[in-house]
Amino acid sequence: MLALQALHKRYGHIVALDDCSLEVPEGRVVGFLGPNGSGKTTAMRCIFGLVYLDSGEVTWRGESVTPAHRLHFGYMPEQRGLYPKMRVHEQLVYFARLHGVDRRKAEAASSLWLERLGLEDRARSNLEDLSHGNQQRVQLAAALVHEPGLIVLDEPFSGLDPVAVQVLAEVIREEARRGAAVVFSSHQLDLVEDICEDLAIIHQGQVVMSGHLESLRQQSPVRIVELATSDVPIESWLPRIEGLDILESSGDAATLRIPAGVRVDVILAAAMEAGHVRYFRYEPPDLTRLFLEAVGQ
Repeated sequence: MLALQALHKRYGHIVALDDCSLEVPEGRVVGFLGPNGSGKTTAMRCIFGLVYLDSGEVTWRGESVTPAHRLHFGYMPEQRGLYPKMRVHEQLVYFARLHGVDRRKAEAASSLWLERLGLEDRARSNLEDLSHGNQQRVQLAAALVHEPGLIVLDEPFSGLDPVAVQVLAEVIREEARRGAAVVFSSHQLDLVEDICEDLAIIHQGQVVMSGHLESLRQQSPVRIVELATSDVPIESWLPRIEGLDILESSGDAATLRIPAGVRVDVILAAAMEAGHVRYFRYEPPDLTRLFLEAVGQ
């Protein structure tokens, strides 16, 4: 397991990490979310010694992370770092060798990943001759070619087309099934919700919410109601309930936020009395609303 323990980091008067703690179990995928400037990238860089901490510790399987541990980590940074004039297959072999893989295995693993990511026909191309999306795939292959036990991906879906997104999502799932600990950041919350079982939300340098996604949804103090009645304005019949907020409203349809303890049958009964109910849905908040609640929006 990867553990970030009470990390602190300042850049002058700017606090990047403020008692930031996070755990990433092996065999799990953790979505690491936060607004721009919240500390996500700084926390990820600390794992690889690219940022020196003011205090706190990063551990892997209970031991302080060392350069020897990092040979078995895979990293896809937000700012991509491959060599534009180097051939793709040659480049993957080079990165595998940097992680201690012998040449024969590095050659085989590089070919395997290029095939897996649909790039086998570009093996001898220079990186700069590939499209942005295909360069992203090569960067991912470079992070995985040495079969790492920990995989850290910073905005891996940025700029990818829908086909590439699906390929990458399945690769992430497969790596977790293999037993790797996977943590990735993304602003595409629908993808995080689809891929991740666990999540952590960081805000102003602190992890303000973490755990199993479905458990966090059920534990939320609010519920979401979506409803529509036939030709009856919502405001004309909506019961007065303490804590009820209209998030969206358009004529006879609305999305409501209510406290979790409110009896939803009161709202449904009022809607049925007012007119024909075209649809009515009651559920815990989705990831987008959890995220907004966690960061105070």
